[in-house]
Amino acid sequence: MRWLLALFCLSIASVSQAAFTETIIRKPVDQSAGASQPLIDKVLVLKSERRLQLISRGEPLKTYRISLGKQPKGTKEREGDSKTPEGLYWLDWRKVSDRFNLAMHISYPNISDAARARREGVSPGGMIMIHGTPINDDYPEWYFHTLDWTEGCIAMRNNDMREVWEMVKDGTLIEIRP
Repeated sequence: MRWLLALFCLSIASVSQAAFTETIIRKPVDQSAGASQPLIDKVLVLKSERRLQLISRGEPLKTYRISLGKQPKGTKEREGDSKTPEGLYWLDWRKVSDRFNLAMHISYPNISDAARARREGVSPGGMIMIHGTPINDDYPEWYFHTLDWTEGCIAMRNNDMREVWEMVKDGTLIEIRP
């Protein structure tokens, strides 16, 4: 029972970090493939290759170049470690961000991440997203696209993020591999 309360508190804490200047959008899960776009069954992230793939019917449909956390090797262990998590999660909600264009939330921490952090006596962190690059006049988009610069999120070029935003529904599985 205590672990349920702890998990609930962690989820509330991670959601409360969302900036008030950003709009959270919940898109309904559409199970029909539709005539215009195929249904994306899964998003696969291959950290070592800096690739994100959209999987439809078990086959890669599209592949994108990504940037990761500033410490890209290994899985996320605690808040502030600048690592991108590894494991199975869900893309559970999305928002329009003044800072990063579009963003889709990854359901980190999952139950095992939260349990590991609790055993180690640390906060697992949260608010891990797939998002675009900063809208910044001082640094062009290509600058961010060439290095790992996030606090643990997965970043993409803004045009790529718009495609993923349109093709991937909330509730889609995301697998993040080393």
